[in-house]
Amino acid sequence: MEDIQMLFGFIGGLGLFLYGMHMMADGLQKTAGNRIKNLMGQAADHRMMGIFAGAAVTAMLQSSSAATVMIVGFVNAGIIGLSLAVGIIMGANIGTTATSWLVSMQEIGNALNPEFYAPLLIGVGVFLMLFCKTFGKKQIGEILTGLGALFTGLSFISGAIEAYSHAAVFEKIFDTLGNFPLLGLLTGTAVTALLRSSSASIGVLQTMAFHGMVPWDAAVYIILGQNIGTCITTLISGAGAKNYAKRAAVIHLLFNAFGSVIFGIGMSAVFVIWPSFANAMTDSIRISIFHTVFNIINTLILFPFTDKLIKLSGMIVKDKKKDTDTQEKLTEESDFLRHLDRRILESPAFAVQNAAEEVVQMAEITIKNIEDSFEAILDNNAEKIKSVCECEKSIDRMAKRLSDYLIKISRLSLSEDENTLVNHLFYSVSDIERMGDHAENIADLAKYKLENKIAFSETAKRELEGLMTYVINGLSYALKARQEMELAFVEKEKEYEDLVDYVESELREKHIERLAQNRCQPASGIVYLDVLSNLERISDHADNIAGYVKRELKK
Repeated sequence: MEDIQMLFGFIGGLGLFLYGMHMMADGLQKTAGNRIKNLMGQAADHRMMGIFAGAAVTAMLQSSSAATVMIVGFVNAGIIGLSLAVGIIMGANIGTTATSWLVSMQEIGNALNPEFYAPLLIGVGVFLMLFCKTFGKKQIGEILTGLGALFTGLSFISGAIEAYSHAAVFEKIFDTLGNFPLLGLLTGTAVTALLRSSSASIGVLQTMAFHGMVPWDAAVYIILGQNIGTCITTLISGAGAKNYAKRAAVIHLLFNAFGSVIFGIGMSAVFVIWPSFANAMTDSIRISIFHTVFNIINTLILFPFTDKLIKLSGMIVKDKKKDTDTQEKLTEESDFLRHLDRRILESPAFAVQNAAEEVVQMAEITIKNIEDSFEAILDNNAEKIKSVCECEKSIDRMAKRLSDYLIKISRLSLSEDENTLVNHLFYSVSDIERMGDHAENIADLAKYKLENKIAFSETAKRELEGLMTYVINGLSYALKARQEMELAFVEKEKEYEDLVDYVESELREKHIERLAQNRCQPASGIVYLDVLSNLERISDHADNIAGYVKRELKK
């Protein structure tokens, strides 16, 4: 019965550890989401900067697997190139050591013992989450509660392991793993792949080392295996991606595998020369030191060979055709769809920003379609009519995909501002889709006009051209407001919206007057008035988009 209780304690402790790590990472992302986004933006300019960005982002995410999966998504979406992704991947391996240092606090002394502080952290954290109205304080509460849960989980794991610290079976297992390096590597790889977290597997190893159960040789080989095991999640994630994204996942594996082999050979030689060191028991602090030193030195050794790693990944993942380090040419729609990569959801702040950029891209495609529909109505252009109808179908598919993507983002750990932005983006997609519908309406009017041989007078054409200019200008300023988050652009859009309303009303009255005086055909007048109505509605939707931005700026 006692054995079962210890097993339950271990499983529960591991679950609490993983949950605490996840909760703390969520809180950190909400608090530092924009910093993550800025760091990744800076990494796109310099490969060396990518190492620091990768380390910082991974420390915030509390998972090198999550960070590298996100990088695969960035490469797949074309946000960063493959050569720059390598530096970030290397940095991610350094950043993942942050959790091992948290775990090793249990050995520094009673003043920093996690068991001592865990109840206080949970109590303060839950109090902030439940009773504070300020969103920032709630985020701090989430971080503290996650950290307390992580430490409590460690305490449970430690209690379960301590009961078997002198068991002969564990001594036999670690002796075997230390004497057979390949078996140690495979064990570390398998456990990490199973837990999908190198931080968790190293945490368990450190806890066992804290109780004097782990010799140096076994610890080294298991840690090296854990660095290989963390690549499994990235490889699975890259399976359905474009070739360059697959290559990023392969580079992650190559980097960790080469480093593990180099260190494995080197440490095996040390253990042969110094057998007393190999058999000496290590502790959690020394494991943290080795883990950190290994990842830093591995980065220093392999960073100069970045281009070689890229070339080798190209030999493993063959390109179907020659292309550049960016990506192959794609149609507007397929390029748009590729940017909505599920892997980017690993970083909510980046996912929100990416979605905002795709909303603008969808709007730009819609503007072009509006302009084509206008050209079709003025010139009775059959090719433009067909093109507008085909593009409208594409816009509808984009709206569906982007709406689905925004729904996924809304389920992530978002800050209050990010949540507001996601809601406004969702509304904006609907507005843009409706603008596309109005462009199709104008194209249908052009088709009717062409089939019935209806012609506009030169006066009517000039009037519509003037109104169309105001509509497009207003829509352009609405998009600039979304891109730049500037109130000045919102105000400019509002000026054009008011102008469109005034001019549309004036033109409507003038045209009704022309109809009353029999100066134009009734059929022509109906088409003309319908075009006015559609243009005015497009302007209203542009005003909605600018209005969302205005509300965000005033918060």
